[in-house]
Amino acid sequence: MIWEKEDKMEEECGVFGIYSHNEDVAQDLYYGLFALQHRGQESAGMAVSDGKKIRMHKGMGLVTEAFPQEAIDGLKGCMGVGHVRYSTTGASILQNAQPIVASYLAGQIALAHNGNITNAGQIRKNLANSGSVFQSSIDTELIVNLIAKYGQTDIDESLMKAMIDLKGSYALVVMNKNKLIGVRDPYGIRPLCIGKLESGGYVLSSESCALDTLGASFVRDVEPGEIVVIDENGLH
Repeated sequence: MIWEKEDKMEEECGVFGIYSHNEDVAQDLYYGLFALQHRGQESAGMAVSDGKKIRMHKGMGLVTEAFPQEAIDGLKGCMGVGHVRYSTTGASILQNAQPIVASYLAGQIALAHNGNITNAGQIRKNLANSGSVFQSSIDTELIVNLIAKYGQTDIDESLMKAMIDLKGSYALVVMNKNKLIGVRDPYGIRPLCIGKLESGGYVLSSESCALDTLGASFVRDVEPGEIVVIDENGLH
């Protein structure tokens, strides 16, 4: 029974995203990640966009340990993504905490990932051969590099092209300066659901329990292989 529990835990991380009309979205992210704490206790992180720039804070340990109030207060914006980690690849160090924030041809991007990429070794080799460099040992950075590789197009199309290369299981919450995006692997192995806030904004979460903390209503699950985009035009 102990091994069954450990195997299950190693398959879990928690991802959370929110598109709101509230400038204090970091506080909402905190509550959402706290509700997903059971999915990962090694590290936690969040990235917030104010429409011009993405700012991030990450820390080791539980959500309550990773985010002192001054860190939350310093992240102003109405859109954000967050992550709680239980490592499946890469050591349990701050460098491997998520989300990953990077700049590429199309601007800044923040990405949080739950799952395992089974062809990660081959993707890493291909990217390295084409000049990519890596600052972590986690699959998430490979996905960011794939998006950058296809960065000549809109982020929606870049994600579609990256999904063709990726094999395995994943649920992603992705953000640029003005879009929040949810992605689920073609087999729907990793969970991701959509919630709607009373204010009209939207939430993406690994589990619906995190919606309750913000008073959001459950809309539906992201379909296997689906890319959901949330922006000023709503959900599409």
